[in-house]
Amino acid sequence: MAAGAAKRMYSKPDDATLKKMLTPLQYEVTQKEGTERPFHNEYWNNHREGIYVDIVSGEPLFSSLDKFESGTGWPASRNPLTRETSWRKRIEVSL
Repeated sequence: MAAGAAKRMYSKPDDATLKKMLTPLQYEVTQKEGTERPFHNEYWNNHREGIYVDIVSGEPLFSSLDKFESGTGWPASRNPLTRETSWRKRIEVSL
């Protein structure tokens, strides 16, 4: 898929919509660079199989097959599913 097509397919909703669709913590983490508490968040010990996606845009981020135990209290993955290179070093996601 071309980069332009991916950007159209996975777009970020406007701020008012985000505030309605996200919990206050999800909004803080995804829009204000907040951080969930390690070992006390929804996905730190999640072992379900599947694809992790960006909670804001729905863009696929990584497969559970590439997860590993990082010891940090947050999910970690070796191989992103996108070729995008401008990612932040830390990405918090929803499955």
